[in-house]
Amino acid sequence: MQDPVLLAQTRRHFFSRTAKGIGTAALASLLERDAQASSGLPGLPHHTAKAKRVLFLHQSGGPSQIDLFDYKPQMTKHQGVDLPASIRMGQRITGMTSGQSTFPVASTVFKFAQHGQQGAWVSELLPHTAKVIDQLCVIKSMHTDAINHDPAITFIQSGSQQPGRPSMGAWVSYGLGSENDTLPAYVVLISQANAVNNDQPLFSRLWGNGFLPSSHQGVKFRSGGDPVLYLSDPPGVDKNTRRQMLDAVAKINQIKHESYADPEIETRIAQYEMAYRMQTSVPDLMDLSKEPESTFDLYGPQARKPGTYAANCLLARRLLERNVRFVQLYHRGWDQHGDLPRDLSLQCRGTDQPSAALVTDLKQRGLLDDTLIVWGGEFGRTVYCQGRLTDTNYGRDHHPRNFTMWLAGGGIKGGQVIGETDDFSYNITKDPVHVHDLQATILHCLGVDHKRLTYKYQGRHFRLTDVHGEVVNRILA
Repeated sequence: MQDPVLLAQTRRHFFSRTAKGIGTAALASLLERDAQASSGLPGLPHHTAKAKRVLFLHQSGGPSQIDLFDYKPQMTKHQGVDLPASIRMGQRITGMTSGQSTFPVASTVFKFAQHGQQGAWVSELLPHTAKVIDQLCVIKSMHTDAINHDPAITFIQSGSQQPGRPSMGAWVSYGLGSENDTLPAYVVLISQANAVNNDQPLFSRLWGNGFLPSSHQGVKFRSGGDPVLYLSDPPGVDKNTRRQMLDAVAKINQIKHESYADPEIETRIAQYEMAYRMQTSVPDLMDLSKEPESTFDLYGPQARKPGTYAANCLLARRLLERNVRFVQLYHRGWDQHGDLPRDLSLQCRGTDQPSAALVTDLKQRGLLDDTLIVWGGEFGRTVYCQGRLTDTNYGRDHHPRNFTMWLAGGGIKGGQVIGETDDFSYNITKDPVHVHDLQATILHCLGVDHKRLTYKYQGRHFRLTDVHGEVVNRILA
């Protein structure tokens, strides 16, 4: 019977299991490369990249497109009337509204106005976003396969509703590597809701590496205490002691690597070294004392409060200007099944100014041209009311059939609105954009052909977009 380790050999396995001297030299060479900025896979990028880095502003819970971007003034004529069967067409709904005897139409209580050179409609809840609308490409015809939060967030982040696949940031890190040798290629930030109702949970597998090497998983930065867990030296351990300990552990790991040819041992060594370098880079990153007052004015009053969306947007900008390849910012609290007018107003009050500030700040620093910003949730909200409908209050259920996202920066043509929906913002009538299409387009902006960035696992070549996805050429600059 053949050794299963031999059957699973990779290039690194081969070098490590060849003559001991060659194996040691190969490992040393790999570690030397890992100690510097990683260049990613050979042959990537596949074409000229417009974006060098990505900032994904994920609004967890599903922002209501009807109340923010997809203006439907004619819905006031149908206020309180049951949604026509010809519009719903028997499409599935969640268990939260399946027991309702009626599905009354709830038009938005918020005012809309046209902004920018193209006259894009934007809700009064987003006055700061409206000011930068000419920098944005608004897609009103997004759609997804999932109808509940966990599979929908998993889908937009990993290309699969099933847990276990690599996240988008992990794919980007794997394919393109890092341009910074003192910070991770993939950093995750999380901010809590501005709303009153409970948040949806977020699981660490959303920024996981799946079957890719674990060095590509997202590194979560915390808002309190040590920004990264276990980064600080314990009491009584100085820098020299730490260095000696890491050198000793590296030698032991190298011996193990020569014996077992497990590539995760290399990852472990490289991650220890990265953590050592981050002990210097992270405190400098988190130190906002050199930021001028004008920066805090730009991002809003909460920009000085760690853990807020505004503070995380400012931190994201600092990560991007240090060439962190992929920054994932999750903001919770967009799941307005009830009390939508109150909670949506609170959410926008905490997120509108910082989101727009990022566009402005990156542009004035010359970083917007090669930084791709993506804003949006995992799905949208229904036109019909969940629960009791009144003149001033309503809730909305999950709606995967259409929702709105916006993109800006590297590779994207700003000042345009893509896609159209019917009079009820229920079905797409023009230019549908699937989640896999969005993923393919993000990779394209980074110079990556989504069909060629693959990883063989359990006998199959996997990719972020599975066997789907087309680049949305219309939104490209």
